Amino acid sequence: MIISKLKEALICFKAGRVTLPYPFQPHEPEGDFRGQLVVDVEKCVGCGGCAEVCPPRCIEISDPSHDKRVIEFFLERCTYCARCVEVCPEDAITASKEYETATNDRNDMHIRVEVFMSTCRRCGRCYEPPTPLDRLTVTGFRPPVGEEQP
Repeated sequence: MIISKLKEALICFKAGRVTLPYPFQPHEPEGDFRGQLVVDVEKCVGCGGCAEVCPPRCIEISDPSHDKRVIEFFLERCTYCARCVEVCPEDAITASKEYETATNDRNDMHIRVEVFMSTCRRCGRCYEPPTPLDRLTVTGFRPPVGEEQP
């Protein structure tokens, strides 16, 4: 029995190092690694497709007013399936290579996106004008002179 254990130990020593020195030398993840989500607020149009396909329901959408949509990502519930990345028509959501998400503050795992919406004059559905210059001509993005926005 001892001889078989010595043979096994000898085989293991011949193989060399098979683990990574992780805490001392972080390793870059491989190709299609799905890490922490990153949301580009400028690209988001507020369609809500990401919330519809999210299996753990970590994306919540609310409309506090007629011209504003709030999308909240509760990443502490995220399973990193990247379905939201696949369904986003504007590529506003991407999966980064970041995998060290341990934190003491729960707010570090929360993303809040506010999208200012406008309604289509023809169909009445919400949309966001394509450029900041177009936003200036659409009512609802700025309060009238002398009034403050709530």
